[in-house]
Amino acid sequence: MTSTTPTETRHSRADRTRPGRYQVDLDTETWWWSDETYRIHGFEPGEVVPTTEMVLAHKHPDDRDTERHVLDDARRTGEPFSTVHRILDVHSEAHVVSVVGEGRRDERGTTVSIASFVHDLTDSVSRFAAEQADASIRAAASSRRDIEQAKILVRLALEVDDDEAFSVLRRSSNHSNVPLRTLSQHVVREVDSSASPDRPFEASRVLAVLKAPPAATPVG
Repeated sequence: MTSTTPTETRHSRADRTRPGRYQVDLDTETWWWSDETYRIHGFEPGEVVPTTEMVLAHKHPDDRDTERHVLDDARRTGEPFSTVHRILDVHSEAHVVSVVGEGRRDERGTTVSIASFVHDLTDSVSRFAAEQADASIRAAASSRRDIEQAKILVRLALEVDDDEAFSVLRRSSNHSNVPLRTLSQHVVREVDSSASPDRPFEASRVLAVLKAPPAATPVG
């Protein structure tokens, strides 16, 4: 019988606390997990083939229905999402994880896949502290959601990829001295205020905010 050394234990914890990633193809229900996501769930990389049923089975029973609704909403809308919940690894040990992701759409606007980042918060947050930290975690996730939504609008307006869209937002934020989240909220609010079923998306509204964002108090 092989014993686990302190070094091996430290390494396994370090691997588990690295951010993981996953992606699911909605047409084929094919899941891809990064090595870190396998380890967060207690598996060695490639040890199992992840499926929707298996992913949901590893959610804590008290959180499973909520997370099923989050996944269903992401499939339906493709909108950015964030959640903090518990999973049970292969050894039935509970982990507190945060997930931030978004859907990817095809040229028809249909959500074809979901990609997310997974963070294991267990080792850095005690049971009591987890409840106290939940508000700040959700606030950070909310900020991320605002930025992701604005990034999508900039990407559409300028016809650029995700990285360039984020660079455009960051440059505008630095140049105007407006916080990135506040700028992102202005972009989303400006587009939402002009949205209607019979009115096309107006790239000029996004560009106007990027050029001269108003200095207003952010929402939320």
